Amino acid sequence: MDDKNEKKVDAGWKERVAKEREEAAKAEASAESETGEARKRPMLPKPSLSLLFSTMASQALLFLGEIENPFTGKKEQDLDQAKYTIDMLQVLREKTAGNITPEESKLLDGILYDLRMRYVNAAGL
Repeated sequence: MDDKNEKKVDAGWKERVAKEREEAAKAEASAESETGEARKRPMLPKPSLSLLFSTMASQALLFLGEIENPFTGKKEQDLDQAKYTIDMLQVLREKTAGNITPEESKLLDGILYDLRMRYVNAAGL
């Protein structure tokens, strides 16, 4: 992807996901200090649309070969699955129009733009 397209991408969604994960880790640490013992299962982040969008974006990045598959430790590309995941995010965009916050809307628009540019680059279109 060239720098011209990359400047238009809202990279803030990655920061928001990192912040949500950090908050979940802090909550888990707080729970451990209150009980004096570690939890048997990791605490999950609070469910949100932003987290759903980011999770799906991560799946698309995996299918685009941008990030390693956590099970194989290798970057693998499956453009059909990447396109399907991007299309599912578009369905969410259409079905939630007018019913999500401006921040969620901006996040989803940024994710869709970023993933589409990456898909075009990966597919050689």
